[in-house]
Amino acid sequence: MKSKTPELPLWSLVVSSQLLDIAFIPFNLAGVESIVPIGEGGYAQVIIYAFYTHSFLGALLLAILAACIAGGFWGKKSGVIIGAVVFSHWILDLIVHHPDMPILPGNAGDFPLLGFGLWESVFASILVELLIIIVGSFFYFRYALKSSSPERKGKSIAVGCAMTAFLFLTFAFDIISVFS
Repeated sequence: MKSKTPELPLWSLVVSSQLLDIAFIPFNLAGVESIVPIGEGGYAQVIIYAFYTHSFLGALLLAILAACIAGGFWGKKSGVIIGAVVFSHWILDLIVHHPDMPILPGNAGDFPLLGFGLWESVFASILVELLIIIVGSFFYFRYALKSSSPERKGKSIAVGCAMTAFLFLTFAFDIISVFS
């Protein structure tokens, strides 16, 4: 996304990709949403009761709100990109989550919960997570190396290295939790 909208600060894309989880924190602290371990716990061995922040409609509303705010700062195109990045979190969660994601906030209407359950296969989850880190890093560094000025290129590469190291560290902790 950074290559398509260079006017967007990298931090805005990172925050956008995690906005649903960031919004989850105050809901969790207030006891409105929760994470409950299942089985022996560990990697992906949880049911996440995020019936507001991770409901389809809740995620859509957060994406629209983020798009409107970003559009005010960086223009309409950037707002659309930010909104899409926010909502992409819900789509990716739909793929990995156990069926614990409602359609409407608060699970109004008591519709079936959504989630395709990739987390059911630890090996597949680890493989997909590793591929996302590698592919995302590849695209970011490809963009960073095309930067015009050497100063900007150096900063972009340094930030990319730090982010990639953080992602691999997080990934390592996920792997360790599987085998502990």
